[in-house]
Formats: sequence, structure tokens, C-alpha cells
Amino acid sequence: MLDSLVDSYSDCFPEDVPPGLPPKRHVDHAIPLKPISEFPKQRLYRLSYNEMSELKKTLQDLIEKKWIIPSHSPLGAPVLFVAKKDGTLRMVIDY
Repeated sequence: MLDSLVDSYSDCFPEDVPPGLPPKRHVDHAIPLKPISEFPKQRLYRLSYNEMSELKKTLQDLIEKKWIIPSHSPLGAPVLFVAKKDGTLRMVIDY
């Protein structure tokens, strides 16, 4: 069912995503922080060894494809992992 729906819109999706980040826009979004605010002191949850190795592998792959760039921010985003049918893990970022 879902495959036939995606196939009917195949002209909307490129065969391969072009490398690199999108071009710079005229607006650079930022989140201003209060000067006296403090960051959370602990992680939301711990990752298992398998999840941590999958996270490193996925991030390295995305950096090599130039879809993301390394961040030097002291903050991060929650990352979850969902098991696929073949037993591997899929990374889900909760922005």
C-alpha cells in the first residue's frame, strides 16, 4: 500500500540527494540565551554500547556526506534508537 503511494509520487523525489548543505539564506536563525542561565548538568538518559557505536557511525557517515557539520555547542539534541526489522538500529533525533 505505502510502496504504491510512494511510487505514484516518484517524480517528486530525487534518485540521489546532492552532497553538501543547502545554500546560505538571508536569515541566519539563532536562539539567544540569557547571560546568567545555566545548562542542564546531566544527560537525559544513557546510551548502551550498541547505541553509542551506532550514533558515532551514523554521525561520521552524515559528516562525510556533508549533510551535517560538526558543532561546538555545549548543548545537544535528544537521540533515540528504534530497532528495524532486520535487527539494526535507526537513529531518531527529537528536535
